[in-house]
Amino acid sequence: MNTQRTDTPQPGTTTAAVTITDAVRSFPDGDGGKVRAVDGVSLSFDSGEVTAILGPNGAGKTTLIDLILGLNTPESGSLTVLGSSPKKAAQNGKVGALLQTGGLLPDLTVKETVQIIAALHKRHLPVDQVMETAGITGIASRAVGKCSGGQQQRLRFALALLPKPELIILDEPTAGMDVSARHEFWDRMRETAAGGTTILFATHYLEEAEQFARRTVLMNAGQIIADGPTDEVRQQAGAAHVKVTWTASSEEIQRIPHVIDYEIRGGTITFRTDDADTLARYLLTQTEAHGISVRPASLEEAFMQLTKEEAAR
Repeated sequence: MNTQRTDTPQPGTTTAAVTITDAVRSFPDGDGGKVRAVDGVSLSFDSGEVTAILGPNGAGKTTLIDLILGLNTPESGSLTVLGSSPKKAAQNGKVGALLQTGGLLPDLTVKETVQIIAALHKRHLPVDQVMETAGITGIASRAVGKCSGGQQQRLRFALALLPKPELIILDEPTAGMDVSARHEFWDRMRETAAGGTTILFATHYLEEAEQFARRTVLMNAGQIIADGPTDEVRQQAGAAHVKVTWTASSEEIQRIPHVIDYEIRGGTITFRTDDADTLARYLLTQTEAHGISVRPASLEEAFMQLTKEEAAR
């Protein structure tokens, strides 16, 4: 399944913040050959769009992000970021990034770090403002080396915000954060997105993508295997869950239509189905089942199903 969106913006429509056309990037595989980390990818991201880029390890997410940031160049194909080359867009302060890695000097304080990086920009937001937005005002005088992994991630977020970028790219932004800090981070990102900033992020926490991203791009083996509104990508798992309270015999269960599989726990049965409406109607009218609830497939289930289907090809 390949649902890459390659539409070119038409006159009078929103200008794409990022346009990628047939991008290819390969690396040595250790056996004398090459592996395509990005394999003919074509995508465009509109200004103000919030997109999650998902995929298993080795799918090509980080390589794609590096191409958009200008940290790497494609062997073939092209990329345009905010109307110019990726490197030029970054040099002009139009792009901010929060990556998994990135050197921070451990002996500087948090505020000193922000002040020094601010001095490198021709134009930047006030230091106190970005620290407040990133939620690090309370640790301003703490040495970076004494900060937790999550606090260092928030510091990197503040540094990404300094030039007031039009595009923010996040690679595993909440790595090292506890649950509370992750919720706080995404609350702050929602505020940033509400101001019209384009946000692209890669994460292993699929519930973050499900809750925050309006669009989801799913990569596998360097290619795009699903792309669209997050709810639509989630539905591509092709299943929903119907949960009932019912003590049923195996013969009764075998007669139920549209059951992919099921799980029994005590007096509760959870059915996985490809037609929740028909299944629920049958349970209500033809059985003694009660307490019926229906849950759509999660993004994680879609992720697992779609990558499994792709690997089987």
